[in-house]
Order: sequence, then structure tokens, then C-alpha cells
Amino acid sequence: MNFSQFFTILRARQRIIWVTLGVVVALVLAISLLLPKTYRATASVLLNYKGLDPVTGMMMPGQLMTGYLATQVDIIGSKNVALRVVDSLKLAQNPAVIEQFNDDTGGQGTVRDWLASLLLKKLEVEPGRESSVVEVSFMGSDPQFAAAVANAFADEYQKVSVQLRVEPAQKAAEYFNNQTKLLRDQLEAAQARLSKYQQEHGIVSVDNRLDVESNRLNDLSTQLVMAQGASTEASSRERMARDGTLGESPDVVASPLIQNLRISLAAAEAKFADVSARLDKNHPLYQSSKAELEKLRADLQTQLRSTSNSVGNNAQILQQREAAIRAAMSAQKVKVLELNRTRDEMGVLMKDVESAQHAYDAVAQRFAQTKVEGQADQADIALLNPATPPTKPAGPRVVLNTLAAIILGSVLGLGLAVLTELLNRRVRSERDLADVLQVPVLGVIDWNPPKPRRRFGKAKPVAGQLSLNP
Repeated sequence: MNFSQFFTILRARQRIIWVTLGVVVALVLAISLLLPKTYRATASVLLNYKGLDPVTGMMMPGQLMTGYLATQVDIIGSKNVALRVVDSLKLAQNPAVIEQFNDDTGGQGTVRDWLASLLLKKLEVEPGRESSVVEVSFMGSDPQFAAAVANAFADEYQKVSVQLRVEPAQKAAEYFNNQTKLLRDQLEAAQARLSKYQQEHGIVSVDNRLDVESNRLNDLSTQLVMAQGASTEASSRERMARDGTLGESPDVVASPLIQNLRISLAAAEAKFADVSARLDKNHPLYQSSKAELEKLRADLQTQLRSTSNSVGNNAQILQQREAAIRAAMSAQKVKVLELNRTRDEMGVLMKDVESAQHAYDAVAQRFAQTKVEGQADQADIALLNPATPPTKPAGPRVVLNTLAAIILGSVLGLGLAVLTELLNRRVRSERDLADVLQVPVLGVIDWNPPKPRRRFGKAKPVAGQLSLNP
């Protein structure tokens, strides 16, 4: 079938096309005129998803996701918001609504759920393409009611948004409150252990006490070195005195008394030699010189022995002092080691206290923040344009429906015309005859000749025209 045959069929079946078009247009026009008028009220809501949190002042990470706007649209169209709208407008308390609910559902279910489902069916939520504005529209037969429902959806969406943000913060605040009490108990227990340890060991300041004891240990070490040197020197002098070399001892050489005795002894020996050369041993002068010489020698030996004993006693004293300093140094070393051990143990307890303090401070700070967040009723959603009662109905659109009916009726008429032709196929052109008989067409009689010309008021008949195909 070519275009020529198609148009031939349409011309032959034009009555079906026009009848179908007229019926469809008339039917749609009648329905559009009989349908009740509906009004569309729209409220605009602004989502500040790029703003800061009004409580913490930080960027809200949940609002930076790409699906944030779609999520908010789903929240507006949720059943939770619809139920809150039903409660806010007190629709479930209307006796007429309750009677309609009973007639429609037979009393099954609840009025609130039934009303929420009806409201959601007539609700339209359209997000902006390149903006953060969401339009909440409601269709209804009463313009006042439509505006009230649209505004109610916008208001309840704000409240639900605040609730969805506040409830997790309140639960978190309760959790952090319990954790704060637990960490406070742990901090108090750690501080109690530290205080008890300080009281048991009499510790006021470990570092200062350790510095004092360390300085004392260093002083004892210095004194021990000096005592060891003095003891070694005294021992050498004692050995010299014990070995018969007392006369060469520095203590003997440095003693003024021994030096005077030696000088006096030398003078007495010279005097006695002179007297013994001149006098007999029985001479009184000889006897006195000899007695004087022996006395000086006895005094010198006595003084030498005294000096030797003094050197020995000094060596013993220095050795005892060295031993005492060594013992004191050992005791001081034990004391310092004990202080180091005490400091280490106390350091562990202090670290436990510090860790508990840090954990408590962090949780307390987080608890204070979440507590404030849980009490905040500020939302990041603002009502940009409240819905107003529309003055013109949004439907039914008679002109638009009529145009759609014309298009639909035309397509339906064309389809019926083609279908009728296929069910009752006729020969309408020479091409159809050639296709059916499978023979060439030699000529065509034009059964629609031109209108006859009138001469002197009478029409002259014209015979049919015959055209031959070459």
C-alpha cells in the first residue's frame, strides 16, 4: 500500500473518521464540563542544605550528599507527615469525614490512615532543577482547603525535619550522660588510688625529694673519694712508722716539738762528748750531762712513739670514716633506687588519672554539645512562599482536553478507517485492480467528469471520458 492508495482509502472512509472524531471530542468535552472544578495550591519551601549548623557552627555532612534533595522530597511525601497534617487540621474529628470513611472502607482500619492516604494521592512535591526550593502542591475542590493542606504539609515537614535531627541528638546525649557518669567514677577511683599511694609512702613531691636525695648521693660519692684518698695516705704513713722509718715520716719531719728535741739532743750529745773528754765518769758534771742526754733521748723516743701512735690512730679514724661514708652511700643508693621505684609506680598511677581525666573531659564536652543539639528547635528549612487560596481552577482544562481529544479522535478515526478497509477490501484505483487481477490496466473511465456547461439555461450532457494507458 502506497501513499496514493492510503489517501484514497481515507477519502473513501472519511465518514468513519469524522464520526469517530466527533464522538471522541464530544465525549471528552462533555466529561470535562461535567467534572467538578479542582484548585491547586502551592507552598514553596527553601532547603538551606549548604548552610552551617545553627548550634555547632560546623558544616553538616549529611546535607552535602547528592541524594539530600531527593530524600527531603520523600520525607515531605511520607505517611508520617501526612498523619501529622491530619492531626493538625483535625480532619479525623469531622463527623462527615468519619461517615464517609465508614461508607468507603466499612469501618476497617483507622480514619487517620485513610485520610493520610487520600491526602498523599492529591499531593505533588516538585524539587527545583537547579535550586534548593521545593514546591508542595495540593489539589482539591475547595481552594481554602487546598491552601490549608499545602501550608500544613510545609509546616509539618519543618517540624518533622527538626524532630529527625533532634531525636538522634537526644539519644546520643543520653548515651554520653551514662558514659560521663561511668568515666567520672573511674576518674575518682584513679585519683583515690593515687592519693592512697602518696599517703602510704609519705610522698609530697617525688621529683623534688628525688633531686634532694640524688644531690645527697652525689655529695656522699665526693666525700667517699676524698675519704679514700686520706685513708690511703694515712695507711702509707702508718706503714712507714711501723716499718721503722718513722724518722722519715712527714708527720715527724713536720712536728716542731720533735725538731726541738732533736736540736736539744744534738747539743746535749756535743756537751756530753766535751765533758766526757775532760772529766771522769764519776764527776758530777759528767753525771749531769749524761743524765740530761739520756733524758732527751727518752723524751725523743716517747715523742716518736706518740707521733707513731697518732699516725696509726689517724689512719684508723680515716678508715672508719671511709667505711661510714661507704655505708651511708650504700644506704643512700638504696633510698634513691626506692624513690625511683616509687616514682615509677606513682607515674603509672598519675598516667591512669590523666587518661581518665582526658576521657572524661572529651565525653563531657561531647555530652554538652549533644545536649544543646537535642534541645535546639531550629531547622534549616524555611517557608519561602506560603500557599494562598487559588482564584482560578487548575482543572479540568477544557481547551487542553479538547485538543487532546482532537488528536486522539483523529488517530482513532484513521485507525478505524484502515481497519474497516482491511476487513472489507475494495478496488478503488487502477493499482488495486492490477494487484488483484495480476493483469495490466489498459484504460481508465473517469466517472467524475467536469460539470456540464449551461447554454441558454439548459445543461448539455457530457459523456464519460476514457483515458488509455500507453
